[in-house]
Amino acid sequence: MMYSKITVVAVALNAAGTSAFGPQRGAFSRPLTHLDAEKVGLYYSTSTGNTETVAGYIADASGLRADDISDASDAEILGCDSIIVGAPTWHTDADTERSGTSWDEWLYNQLPNLDLSGKNIAVFGVGDQESYSDYYCDAAGELYDLFEAKGCKMMGFTSIDGYNHQSSKAERDGKFIGLMCDEDNQYDMSEDRAKAWIEQLKGEGFF
Repeated sequence: MMYSKITVVAVALNAAGTSAFGPQRGAFSRPLTHLDAEKVGLYYSTSTGNTETVAGYIADASGLRADDISDASDAEILGCDSIIVGAPTWHTDADTERSGTSWDEWLYNQLPNLDLSGKNIAVFGVGDQESYSDYYCDAAGELYDLFEAKGCKMMGFTSIDGYNHQSSKAERDGKFIGLMCDEDNQYDMSEDRAKAWIEQLKGEGFF
């Protein structure tokens, strides 16, 4: 990344179809403007473009640059103090490799080799809560579990209120483990949710 060592990983869960509101790939390369953080990263991967759309909302709200995790070097990840990561859920009800994206390989081939102990991590997921009500944003839960197991400090939990799902592996103790968005059924809420989440992370000392 040219502008900073900032890593956000976007996880779009069960994204069924590219949203007409989604920007084109590569549209989120922009210099930092809103945050004083020098070592924050935003990384995502996408199947249909919905996760990329949400990563764009997060980038706009934070001033960060969003990149696909497949383009991230180990040095860039290690150079971050805080990392936002996101992925979609494609392989519903799977125990592992749930996103159907570059995350599936990265989480099990790259992450085990990295010492991320003590780094701040915030997770976001994208899914379809109507068509996949029993598996909503499950891949976000996989991201959470694997980064937590590396000794990271997990931040950015949000309320499950306002969603219409039956179950999710992205829930812990009655809350979502991060920002969950639905570009199929609640696309008009995603941008405001992203803005509110970034403000919450600022208050938690993430940046």
